[in-house]
Amino acid sequence: MAAVPANDELTVGTALAPDGSAAPPLGPVSWERMIRAVEKVRERLRRAAGALEAARVPYALAGGNAVAAWVSRVDEAAARNTQDVDILLRRSDLPAAMAAMAQAGFVHRHAAGLEMFLDGPGARARDAVHVVFAAEKERPDSIAPAPDVTESEATDSFRLASLDALVRMKLTAFRDKDRTHLRDLIDVGLVDAAWLARLPAELADRLRSLLEHPEG
Repeated sequence: MAAVPANDELTVGTALAPDGSAAPPLGPVSWERMIRAVEKVRERLRRAAGALEAARVPYALAGGNAVAAWVSRVDEAAARNTQDVDILLRRSDLPAAMAAMAQAGFVHRHAAGLEMFLDGPGARARDAVHVVFAAEKERPDSIAPAPDVTESEATDSFRLASLDALVRMKLTAFRDKDRTHLRDLIDVGLVDAAWLARLPAELADRLRSLLEHPEG
């Protein structure tokens, strides 16, 4: 086990991990940092949507920001901030999207089988726009393919995946964060037991488990 330094050896802004080793340095706590983190994601989304629309590349916002957009239409206080910027895009439109996004300062990367647009040359994967290919399965064992970009609606700021499409995507992926997003939709009344009859059996079973055991 790593030795724990004496209190007078700890620098300001240094935390300890559970095993006693030094955790990453901590920046100051401030409203400005918290607000800036949210604003960066919103600006990234705005630039990406503007670039694709200017180039007439069909797309739709999906992922956590799409969930937040739907939730905010019922109760803006219930909308969850997320760093995810995920877009539905047809594979055949990827070259056109790459050109459009490059004009807006994004850098295309293909890594671990995923397509993404980094927010500048030095950006990390978490500072990126992630591509979900429309009408394709994200994984070979996925229950259902992603919806097409046509399952969307125009808003003042971007094209938004329809609620039906978004719910199917979240139930298909069904990771921890997807279950959290589904609970957000359930909590504001956008998704309820009436949905069970309109979903494929396996997706309905997943939704039923959330409705019956929301904290599970």
